[in-house]
Amino acid sequence: MADGLPPGLADYARAATAALPPGIAAWAMGGAGEEITLRRNEAAFDALPILPRVLQRSAPDTGLTLLGTRLAHPVLIAPMGWQRLVHPEAERALAAGATAQGARMVLSAQATTPLSEARAAGALCDWFQLYWMGQGPTLALARRAAEAGCSALILTVDAPVAGQRPREMRAGFVLPEGLAAVNLAGLPRVSGGRLEDLIAAAPAWEDLAWLCSAAPLPVLVKGILHPTDATQAIRAGAAGIVVSNHGGRVLDGLPASIEALPAVAATVAGRVPLLLDGGIRRGTDVLRALALGADAVMVGRPALQGLAVAGALGVAHVLRLLQDELRIAMALCGCATLDDIGPALIFFNNGQEGGLTPTSRRK
Repeated sequence: MADGLPPGLADYARAATAALPPGIAAWAMGGAGEEITLRRNEAAFDALPILPRVLQRSAPDTGLTLLGTRLAHPVLIAPMGWQRLVHPEAERALAAGATAQGARMVLSAQATTPLSEARAAGALCDWFQLYWMGQGPTLALARRAAEAGCSALILTVDAPVAGQRPREMRAGFVLPEGLAAVNLAGLPRVSGGRLEDLIAAAPAWEDLAWLCSAAPLPVLVKGILHPTDATQAIRAGAAGIVVSNHGGRVLDGLPASIEALPAVAATVAGRVPLLLDGGIRRGTDVLRALALGADAVMVGRPALQGLAVAGALGVAHVLRLLQDELRIAMALCGCATLDDIGPALIFFNNGQEGGLTPTSRRK
């Protein structure tokens, strides 16, 4: 371990599991059901061999513009709640580590740090994630994010009901008393834990359209796997799409995010930014996601594991590893810019290129 830090993301995962109490480790690392989707998210990347081009002399530039902001690379931090469970500095440390490496961070609605403090800890902690809570509370939260200096909102739509997570149950995990989603203070919540109550309060397409028109910031939609849903989200006014299966934490048995990506990318066809999360564990995974149509990716568990192992320094190191691996992969594949990364870099057993034409990637 250089400077006492794990040398790779797999090492961070092992170190975080060893460092955390069993219940918290089960919450942080586990997924829904038998964790088929959790495993599939990573395995699906392994099933996509890369077909490099040689003798290109490419000096990789990983920069991109996303919703009007120039970023150094296409790796963002996904929204994750309850970060104080793994480190006392929680979202402040994650924001500081992300900003140190030029990574945009999405602050969760279930953050344990006030918006203003997280924003002060890292300038790139400027997107805010929310769940639907009804028109009044959701718009009030969107306005709080805008007043705190955020530049975009991400509405998570794939978890109106929490998934069952047996690993957590076996470990006896419960949220500690006193831990609170501080940015939701004063906002009404859905009362009761009955499935019927939760379903009755869940959003519909007309709610998304209303939020996109009423919110003070652009709204991206997170949790899309079906291409028809991507089309409907854009029609409703979504400023971006995040292909995601919630990290395998809600409904087990779903396709991996990377498996769903090509069809969604073909449907979106560059009309709005397209992001992906779920299963990114190395820089070559970032390259694969961009080759199959994503404009950028979001990482969750790796950043949380970096936080658990070494606070802000661990987060920054995890992001540095991903950036370095992406740049090396681009150099070895003959890609000078992100726009050079296309479906021809993915090898399929039938000898054909990836399922997208180069024109279907967002330029």
